[in-house]
Amino acid sequence: MTTLRPTFTIGIEEEYLIVDRETRNLVQDLPEGLMRACEEILQGQVSPEFLRSQIEVGTKVCANVPEARGDLARLRSAIVDVTADYGLAPISSSTHPFAIWGDQLHTDQERYNILAKALGGVVRRLLICGMHVHVGIEDEDLRIDLMNQVLYFMPHLLAMSTSSPFWQGTNTGLKSYRTSVFRAVPRTGIPDEFGSWADYQRHVRVLVDSGVIEDATKLWWDLRPSARYPTLEMRATDICTSIDDAMAVAAMYQSLLYMLYQSRIHNQRWRLYSRMLLSENTWRAQRYGVEESLIDFGRSALVPYDELMEELIELVTTGAEELGCTDEMLHVRTIIKRGTSADRQLSVFAEATSAGASDEEALIEVVDWLIGETANVG
Repeated sequence: MTTLRPTFTIGIEEEYLIVDRETRNLVQDLPEGLMRACEEILQGQVSPEFLRSQIEVGTKVCANVPEARGDLARLRSAIVDVTADYGLAPISSSTHPFAIWGDQLHTDQERYNILAKALGGVVRRLLICGMHVHVGIEDEDLRIDLMNQVLYFMPHLLAMSTSSPFWQGTNTGLKSYRTSVFRAVPRTGIPDEFGSWADYQRHVRVLVDSGVIEDATKLWWDLRPSARYPTLEMRATDICTSIDDAMAVAAMYQSLLYMLYQSRIHNQRWRLYSRMLLSENTWRAQRYGVEESLIDFGRSALVPYDELMEELIELVTTGAEELGCTDEMLHVRTIIKRGTSADRQLSVFAEATSAGASDEEALIEVVDWLIGETANVG
């Protein structure tokens, strides 16, 4: 049976933390009227998040990465403009450098109240933001097949996105502390391998029929078949502070799926590896970002990240050209050369303290850098 070629459409969701421009700390609650003002401008593309200090946006279904960039730039700019009217600003970072999670309040909506009751203290610690990339894979069995294969590359994408080195005023030593925080929640991390769409549905049904979850939206894996759209949703990464970095992640993910689909047409598959091995590379990505090596399982050797990405670029270039996202995909080289958001945040902090700033003052400078970089969508 012939599988129809996927559309490879793309959509991107981003979550922002909202800070007070005077204190640089998170707001405990959004001012009255702010969300309404956002909704009037963005009409269906903005929503509250679990914590009241967060706002989520989502692009339209886009034909390609350049179109997604334009829509995301419009969304970011709108949030910047509206929040500025209230003396606030968004930061596109997976953690706030010094905010205290225990000070945060969750949004009083039924969905979030159910979550708070079900997950207890664990969910209150989720002072984290992510970026989700949807790629249109309409055939359900193909969606599962590509999910199994593209899992191998989730650590590579996580490494290039890292933006959460600080937690409650402390340098955690990790480039993606968000990943560690999120792993405390059930049904996160690396999904199982499934033999087909029907196999996946059988597993979901066990949890739904037993009353553990209402539906598949409560599966928060690094990669999942979207429960709302005919897409394969990548959730493994931090949110990128730079919009150009975000597009590099999206373009690489989309191009990987295209490459794997083309290989499938020619009766070739990416080798599947155990969750034990994939977890090890995930840990290395969250710990070191792009600065250190990942394991090449085929060689059973640690290989520098830049070498691995050059091999990956060669693999996906044809797909990137076909999809019209070559420039965005090649931006990974810039990320490797100048560092991720996490590297740059740490550099801002180090430069400030070297110039005589206290840790508290240096963290405020980090927030200022995040505010500026988030707003820079030109």
